[in-house]
Amino acid sequence: METGLLANLAILVLAGFVGFAVISKVPNTLHTPLMSGTNAIHGIVLLGGLIVLGHLENPSVVDAIILVVAIAFGAINVIGGFLVTDRMLAMFKTKSPSPPAEKIASNGKGT
Repeated sequence: METGLLANLAILVLAGFVGFAVISKVPNTLHTPLMSGTNAIHGIVLLGGLIVLGHLENPSVVDAIILVVAIAFGAINVIGGFLVTDRMLAMFKTKSPSPPAEKIASNGKGT
């Protein structure tokens, strides 16, 4: 195995362990801001995958398939994360109070 590949693999494994240790200690109230930040990072990763795919001159079929699958999973992660974050933030918005029922009845209108 090549030395550079082994070093990169070691960094990936260590980053996974550090990421798990950090995320597991985050309280539940901070998950929404953390998810928003993670979505921004995944957007950068998605853009990087698109750039790499565009700059390869003669990619092999395997390289192209792996890049397209990575880009698709990254896009799903970004879109899904923003939808979940938006839904969670909507829970904290104040709702406008509905008019009293007797006012609706005397007005003759629903709104």
